[in-house]
Amino acid sequence: MVDPRTRYFRRLRRLRRGARRWTVLAGGFGGAAAVLLPYAGVSPVDAVWAAAAGASTALAFWRWSDLRALTAQPPPPAPDPAIAAEQARLKLVATVERIPLGRAAVGEVRRQQALLALRGTAAADTWTRLDRAARTLAGLVPRLTGPGESAQLEAAVAEQSLRDLAYRVASVEKAVRLAPADAGLANSHRVLVEQLEAGTVAYEGLVAAAANYVAEDGRAVGQHPSVSRLTEAGDLLRGVAAGLAELRQPPDPAGTSGTSR
Repeated sequence: MVDPRTRYFRRLRRLRRGARRWTVLAGGFGGAAAVLLPYAGVSPVDAVWAAAAGASTALAFWRWSDLRALTAQPPPPAPDPAIAAEQARLKLVATVERIPLGRAAVGEVRRQQALLALRGTAAADTWTRLDRAARTLAGLVPRLTGPGESAQLEAAVAEQSLRDLAYRVASVEKAVRLAPADAGLANSHRVLVEQLEAGTVAYEGLVAAAANYVAEDGRAVGQHPSVSRLTEAGDLLRGVAAGLAELRQPPDPAGTSGTSR
């Protein structure tokens, strides 16, 4: 996203170039009209030169007027370097995420950043389990059709809530380290850890149920249709091969002489 200051100077340069260009054209057309009109009298062709000179002069006037009006306005203040850097980072990330491999790389970097932020806290192991379950569910999502679609939405909301709870656990744990004598804070931290553990166990159960649903939804009664089709195709090929082999066998000489007698 272009900041207002850059947009201001860009528009200023564009107006200045336009004003100069139309001024040069107005001078050229005006000079041509001043020379050609008295040279051979007024003719229909001379009207074209006069119209071009008048139009270019008017456009040059309006471009200079717009340039003066814009120059009279103070330029916007320079953006904060931190905000500009963050905008550049977001733009770069969005560009990389348009590529499939880039999207996977950005996701892996974000996971590593989260693990680094939670390292050494009570939420680190639970976060790893939650992340593993979420990636497993992502592989099952394309096959969760019908009743499984509602489970996808519930899982997405639960995953975001549990990740936020993990960050809360890490933040409270850092505060407990600063104030170890505060029993109430320690008790709150313990409750949050228990909630995170229970939520992660429930999420893992949901992933297991989704895997069971996908397995049962794709399982056929008896033999799978693809197996029977492959068996039939193999039998057909074997029959054709046997027929071709019989056609290529040479005739039996003994059988031929016995028939002639």
